[in-house]
Amino acid sequence: MNIELKRVNVENKEILKNLLEKYDYEFSQWDNKDVNKLGLYGYNYLDYYWTEEKRWAFFIVVDGNLAGFAMINDYPEANEKTDYSLAEFFVMYKYRHLGVGKSVAMKVFDMFHGKWQLKRHPKNITSVEFWNKVISEYTGGHYRLVESYPNASYDDGTLGDIFFFEN
Repeated sequence: MNIELKRVNVENKEILKNLLEKYDYEFSQWDNKDVNKLGLYGYNYLDYYWTEEKRWAFFIVVDGNLAGFAMINDYPEANEKTDYSLAEFFVMYKYRHLGVGKSVAMKVFDMFHGKWQLKRHPKNITSVEFWNKVISEYTGGHYRLVESYPNASYDDGTLGDIFFFEN
């Protein structure tokens, strides 16, 4: 299996926007977000990935097929200094449990060296287990996890858990 990260250029913004809808639809089971009057979730920060520095969007490509995306920025989820935050991360169902997510996460972390923050929704048990395993393995257990971090809430009001680590 060939797993690649390909930078999303502005010409492919519409493709990322479409994938974000699938991601938000799935995520709505945990954050209870509603669609707008057009039946879309929308992503308020999408254009910033081409108009602001320190924002990166990548397609996950497996054997030449779109399999998801990873979005990185320098916006801290918690009121602590950070160099990078994994803003959004999505692997489509077909490619889950094959090592794609783990491989991509490690590639992303290796691409950007510094202080990281990663927020997860505690009700998304699959995500909780995935990030526990991946971050523990990537850091060799050298990370800090703050559960229910104050002022780091999701649309449903649930406080997010935030990982802090440095590479």
